[in-house]
Amino acid sequence: MGRRDGALTMRVHVLGTGALACFFGARLARVAEVTLIGTWTEGITAIASGGIVLETPDTEETFAAKAVRLGTPLEAADLVLVLVKSWQTDRVAREIPALTARNGHVLTLQNGLGNAEKLGTRALLGVTEQGATLVAPGRVRPSGDGPTDIAGPDSLAAVFRSAGLDARAVDPARGASLAWGKLAANAGINALSAILRVPNGQLLARPEALALLECAANEVGEVARAKGIALPFPDAAAEARRVARTTASNHSSMLQDVLRGAPTEIDSINGAVVREGARLGVPTQANETLLRLLAPRVAA
Repeated sequence: MGRRDGALTMRVHVLGTGALACFFGARLARVAEVTLIGTWTEGITAIASGGIVLETPDTEETFAAKAVRLGTPLEAADLVLVLVKSWQTDRVAREIPALTARNGHVLTLQNGLGNAEKLGTRALLGVTEQGATLVAPGRVRPSGDGPTDIAGPDSLAAVFRSAGLDARAVDPARGASLAWGKLAANAGINALSAILRVPNGQLLARPEALALLECAANEVGEVARAKGIALPFPDAAAEARRVARTTASNHSSMLQDVLRGAPTEIDSINGAVVREGARLGVPTQANETLLRLLAPRVAA
């Protein structure tokens, strides 16, 4: 625990300095002592010098938070919130034991599959529908509110609620269902939006893109069914269309990565679907196509 105005307060370490890391860091700074940990020099410098700026259409608010480079010695935290890109998970996993208090929690809200397993036995799976866009280093704009579900104790979800966030505790089976449900939408939308370099909603207006979006989402549903996981909705393609429609003006996180020349999370999204499909004997041609189309661009 840290101290604020002489009183004990919760200590939170956020692994990441990108859009969602800044958003959750800012909101949790209302109720906790927050430190963001990353490798992006510009983001660390901006937050360390000026806090996190949270923009809305009408206002902006600055939240006090610390920021340090990954590997900097820190006091152990009550909560370690993991929000790095999935391709960075192995790297930050090595730091988790030293960053987490003995009775502390480790929570991942990352995209894709396999992150919780890489983070160790203490890691809890979380799924968030919250969106955010990084406007500049340390400056973030929410891009659609949504619930955050945590496969862990309600006392942890209560911390998020105390910060004004819609959060709830769910059991592990429900957590897995929600994670695969989010994967269905991400598999259909993210890579396509990055390949075509268009906002999410434009995918619905292009018949060929829409057909591929629907096929990729449906394949996620088939793979999940083969694993014995029920999605939280009856129609994966319909859910992907709904998400694209409700986030029509958003640039997906994968498109944002491509536009700034950064590695994408396609391996933990579409790639994970392909690998699980191959293991279970489920065809995943649409996801294979998206993986082939985007991967060479990323490598270049």
